[in-house]
Amino acid sequence: MSADAVILMLVAMAILWGGLVLAIVRLNRHDLPPIDELHRDL
Repeated sequence: MSADAVILMLVAMAILWGGLVLAIVRLNRHDLPPIDELHRDL
């Protein structure tokens, strides 16, 4: 592969992994509703 292709692949991987990490962090910071509201929605 050429150097340009390797650089583009690394940038794409960084964007994908960064988005995944950001989504996990946001989910972990999100407060869960009380347990009775969870049962109501089921």
